[in-house]
Amino acid sequence: MSENSQIRFGPATGVGSMPGADAREAVKTVTGTFEDFPFLPELPARGPGADMIGRSAGMLVELYARVEPSGWRLGDRPGRDTKRARSWLREDLDALEEYTQGYEGPLKVQAVGPWTLATALELRNGEVVLSDPGACRDLAASLAEGLRLHLAEVRRRVPGAQVVLQLDEPSLTAVLRGRVKTASGYRTHRAVDRQVVESALRDIVGVHGGGPVVVHSCAPDVPFALLRRAGAAGVSFDLSLLTERDDEAIGEAVEGGTRLLAGVVPGTDGPLSDPAGSVMGVRTLWRRLGLHPGLLARSVTITPSCGLAGASPEYARRALAHCVRAARSLADNPE
Repeated sequence: MSENSQIRFGPATGVGSMPGADAREAVKTVTGTFEDFPFLPELPARGPGADMIGRSAGMLVELYARVEPSGWRLGDRPGRDTKRARSWLREDLDALEEYTQGYEGPLKVQAVGPWTLATALELRNGEVVLSDPGACRDLAASLAEGLRLHLAEVRRRVPGAQVVLQLDEPSLTAVLRGRVKTASGYRTHRAVDRQVVESALRDIVGVHGGGPVVVHSCAPDVPFALLRRAGAAGVSFDLSLLTERDDEAIGEAVEGGTRLLAGVVPGTDGPLSDPAGSVMGVRTLWRRLGLHPGLLARSVTITPSCGLAGASPEYARRALAHCVRAARSLADNPE
């Protein structure tokens, strides 16, 4: 086992987004449900700046973004959208601090990773940052500095926590395969070299000073091996999108001590199976890989399949509680 296996993760947690606009209510729900691994909720229903792109854009240092009809665009100075994003983040951290008094254990915070951010932020010419390698480097450096400050603030507010940083990279596979469309929509941007992608991610991971970093993608074909090489201690993914092509990379990840954050609970309203049924796919994967059942609880954290922003508040609460029960079922009956 690698040193990653020594990092504490809880048995279940959420992905990031929650429905509604009340920060205190969201944090109260999360901390009350996940006593061993709470996370800082994101509430995109509040509007631009509370969405995952806007929140991360607000963290940038010496780069500023504003909302245009086409989306988020970099500009020269902080405008009301940047100020709103930073204000909401402070409000969320206030609520987190209130509900985690005396907490000791893993605590997850999320930010958009450098490559998904590069596909979502536009330059002045209307093309995304991804179109310009120099702009990509500047964006990654700005994000790294912003995350350094953010993580320090979280540690100051919740001093007993072991902060886990989650980088949301749903567009990573599209970046690697040259599938990100240009502004016109008629062409796609050239695939970014895998070593360039890996290097930028490694630099961001390094900002956490040896602390655990998880990379989340709810897209197919998650590049497990690349993320491990970049230093990710865990990979968060939608279990239903895995294919047998992923088996070898996942098996190597588990044996190398990488934590799997397996998304097994639907992110939108619908019926929930019994807890044992929800983790049946995890057990099936384990048998297929020939891994020891005793590794399950040490290697897997149960989550929803993606964020819960599109769910009703009542379903979101049930889904999070269901993750806890499903994780317990996995631990109690690994085979």
